[in-house]
Amino acid sequence: MAEVPTAGAYTKHAADPPRVGKGLTPGALTLWGNTVIGLGATAPAYSLAATLGYVVFAVGDRAPAMFLLAFLPMLLVAIAYRELNRAAPDCGTTFTWATKAFGPWVGWMGGWGVAVSAIIVLANVAEIAGIYSLRFVGLDALAENDAVKIGLGIAFIVAMTWIAYRGIVISERLQNVFVLLQFAVLGFVAIGALYLVYTGAAGEQAVRPSLQWFSPFGLSGSAIAEAVILCVFIYWGWDACLAVTEETKDSDSTPGKAAVLATVILLATYLLVAIAVQAYSGFGETGIGLRNEENADDVLTVLGGPVGGGVVASLLLLTVAVSAAASTQTTILPTARGALAMAVYGALPERFGRIHPRFHTPSFATAVMGAAAVFFYLVLSFVSTDALADSIASLGLAVAFYYGITAFACVWFFRRTLTRSVRHFLLRGLIPLLGGLAMLWAFTQSAVDMVGTDYGSTNFGPIGGVFVMGVGMLVLGIPLMLACAVRLRAFFRGETLREDTPVLVPETGQPPVGGL
Repeated sequence: MAEVPTAGAYTKHAADPPRVGKGLTPGALTLWGNTVIGLGATAPAYSLAATLGYVVFAVGDRAPAMFLLAFLPMLLVAIAYRELNRAAPDCGTTFTWATKAFGPWVGWMGGWGVAVSAIIVLANVAEIAGIYSLRFVGLDALAENDAVKIGLGIAFIVAMTWIAYRGIVISERLQNVFVLLQFAVLGFVAIGALYLVYTGAAGEQAVRPSLQWFSPFGLSGSAIAEAVILCVFIYWGWDACLAVTEETKDSDSTPGKAAVLATVILLATYLLVAIAVQAYSGFGETGIGLRNEENADDVLTVLGGPVGGGVVASLLLLTVAVSAAASTQTTILPTARGALAMAVYGALPERFGRIHPRFHTPSFATAVMGAAAVFFYLVLSFVSTDALADSIASLGLAVAFYYGITAFACVWFFRRTLTRSVRHFLLRGLIPLLGGLAMLWAFTQSAVDMVGTDYGSTNFGPIGGVFVMGVGMLVLGIPLMLACAVRLRAFFRGETLREDTPVLVPETGQPPVGGL
């Protein structure tokens, strides 16, 4: 399949719509389609199954409080994203906005933070998709076989990369199916569990929900930090809405609305499921109790059988598999577009700016993201299963890193206009600043806690493996950035993307700034 050399080429094919801007397809997504992309990227079913148990171990019955507490900085950051997108609707998101605010070096590292978080999570969700698919069809023994689960995980990465390669429309249609299935099953199980609790049919282990579950008071700072960084993981992904901004109708407003809408939907869902799971399972150390360590990494599917029998248990297995697969695809979409933007503005080699002439997707960048995820998955799988698990525990550092950069970039980018109105002061100044400070605290406190060898399952001498992987992956971006700086001097001299540079979006049809 032939490809144009860069996003700045404007060759027109008879059967294709005209390509302008970066070459993406303008107006392909509506508000709902954009929201679906953000919801799919968060993998709500998988995130809850993998995280809720560990949140309970960190803070006991206060998991709902942690979901609320983690939602606040997410909402603050989402508002920062919305304001920045109104001024500069660009698929580069953090990279573009941080470069405009703080210059090329911070902008490049912000873009690297997005890529790091994607590579880490892709390896993990692909394996989860493989394991739960095997368990759904009754092949539990094969789900424990390393060769089989790794092979199937790689197959999921390849398949979802191919779908992302084929275009944004087919990706959005598939996500509609995936997302609706997840929320339908989660809602059914949660409401069913609460019904059994309040009718007294849930068993002796069940407890009635309490207002105390929503209070963070009395918890230590370390416990809150551990729980919040876990909750950052379950909310993370909504920003995919902004990465497909140039393919969305009314690109300067719709993606921002979708981001806020996605976070609110997630909050409501997570609270409902957390309350239902805690109420039905209770906090015992045996059986389905949430203090039973054997249940920590899978509280949802453990609950399925008791609540609805074998059919519901199987449906939950399928839902988690679908959730992980959906996240695999929707994680590739935004990171490939982030790499596209970096290439268009001269921060990455121009081959990352290649657009497929038929599908209008960043073909090379999409393929590289898939290949990088496969490589990372293979390396950690061969090291140990514990290393792969610890890598997902480290994900919160990368997410807090680039969310924090984006929030602070909002404040600095709009610094000259903050006093023009109360709205500007609040939505472009104070709220993003608080969001950035919250992310800075979560990053710092978690990094300090992760240094210890008792955090996670691996260690490198006297240092915890979670810390090494989380901080190490971020630090790896520095030599890569320096290598790019040697070859791509125009960007790092501030010539191709500055505060006053017009963003290159499909609606403008402007050629790449600086030329590729």
